[in-house]
Amino acid sequence: MTVRTTVRLAAVSDIHFGRTPMGALHTLFGQIVEAADVLLLCGDLTDTGNPEEGRALAHELAAVKIPMVGVLGNHDYECDRLDELKQALHEGGIRILDGDADEILGIGFAGVKGFAGGFGRGALGPWGEPAIKAFVQEALNEALKFEKALAKLRTPSKVALLHYAPISATVEGEPPEIYPYLGSSRLEEPLSRYPVDMVFHGHAHHGTLEGKSRDGIPVYNVSMALLQRAWPSRPPFRVVELPAPAAPPAPAARG
Repeated sequence: MTVRTTVRLAAVSDIHFGRTPMGALHTLFGQIVEAADVLLLCGDLTDTGNPEEGRALAHELAAVKIPMVGVLGNHDYECDRLDELKQALHEGGIRILDGDADEILGIGFAGVKGFAGGFGRGALGPWGEPAIKAFVQEALNEALKFEKALAKLRTPSKVALLHYAPISATVEGEPPEIYPYLGSSRLEEPLSRYPVDMVFHGHAHHGTLEGKSRDGIPVYNVSMALLQRAWPSRPPFRVVELPAPAAPPAPAARG
């Protein structure tokens, strides 16, 4: 029996299923199955959040025989039919995280959609009109859900999934005036208290492939549109390897 020494993670975001014809992603998913042991999906899986888009995507994913885990994105919220969409994706084999944690092949995954609000000194503060306070409170709520999910991880190797960016480095390349809509540094704060091996996100289609948190955690932007432009001769997904967890020792033979 072959002993697994690494776990290969394939990550992609912003599929926006619904814009593309049926069958268009079949080749991509086939390549992912050959290249990876787990598929990570970082939001905007559908274009409008219509459950029919989710069911069609689930049909496309039927041939993916590796575990799949992901988060939703802002586009997935558009129709406000989240329960139906989540159910459709679940039937397609995708475990959607929303402040939850999961363990696959000995790797711990924590995920949440996240929210906007800006980065560092440019982050929007909860002051002034009630609408501004409500906007900031939503960012705080998502950061709190993220922290609770991270706190549940007990595995040696840990991975975080987001849709919105937790750092500004991976949105660089986008027009600076829209940075506040692409992520929030409030999502970075829980990573200081509950560090992980790496973070994946999407949303910034014209951003930068990778950066690091202030504590040195690698952060990868896996927006499909960005990967297609950055790697025109490669399939648009990123593969990262983590050491496979050690197998428990065999029980001692009884004499």
